[in-house]
Amino acid sequence: MRLAFAGLGVMGAPMAGHLQRGGHEVVVYNRSPQKAQAWVERYGGRAAASPAEAAQGAEVFLLCVGNDDDVRSVVTEALPALPAGAVIVDHTTTSARLARELAELAAASGKAFVDAPVSGGQAGAENGTLSVMAGGEAEAVARVRPVLDGYAKAVKHVGPAGSGQLTKMVNQICIAGVVQGLAEAVHFAKQAGLDADAVYDAVSKGAAQSWQMDNRWKTMVENRFEFGFAVDWMRKDLGLVLDEARANGSHLALTALVDQFYSEVQAMGGRRWDTSSLAARLADRANKG
Repeated sequence: MRLAFAGLGVMGAPMAGHLQRGGHEVVVYNRSPQKAQAWVERYGGRAAASPAEAAQGAEVFLLCVGNDDDVRSVVTEALPALPAGAVIVDHTTTSARLARELAELAAASGKAFVDAPVSGGQAGAENGTLSVMAGGEAEAVARVRPVLDGYAKAVKHVGPAGSGQLTKMVNQICIAGVVQGLAEAVHFAKQAGLDADAVYDAVSKGAAQSWQMDNRWKTMVENRFEFGFAVDWMRKDLGLVLDEARANGSHLALTALVDQFYSEVQAMGGRRWDTSSLAARLADRANKG
């Protein structure tokens, strides 16, 4: 298929790379042209100077950028250049409100919009094992499914426009609570003078087991926090969650508390540390007595 991909960060670059290597004709756009040129040198394809140029002739226009404003800017520029019947797939984590707004805008011009945030982090993007939560018309999701399969191990249509973003919010609520619990467990084990490796072996095969435990226990024990999804990004996502919760009447006391803890990690200089750095906050507090 003829594809366009906008946003070549730590997620977007490998995702677009899987598509090019999978036999699609991919045109890429990035706000900094150097990244787009580096991507072309590595994967092939072609770089465009603007979203509109990338969109010309594209059957599917995919993007993975920063925030609501970035998505709105890229989509509104690309939309008039896309052919009738094209589908826009947004992998950025945004507000559900924006997804609904852009779905209406796309439909008015004879195109479709799918909000399709992902889970799996940088490693999932690089390994082609992301999970995709897709909101939008079922027919549009079905049309882009062969494209998404290029970098996803699971694609689930969860409902109309905005549903993908709401589902991603559920995902982030779950992660925030689990990572805080794991950080406290690691901290407790250290403070108690236990052998952390032995503790992991003892508890990781029972009810306490989780993806976070299997992948982050050891690195948290070693105070290593360079594994992808940054604290700044998590705070952006939790801000979206808490805004939506205020609108729909949800009571998210734990999520709000963990968001506050992440603000303390930022103040420690950990803006680019990964989300497991909640453990660093507890170690810092212990060191200060």
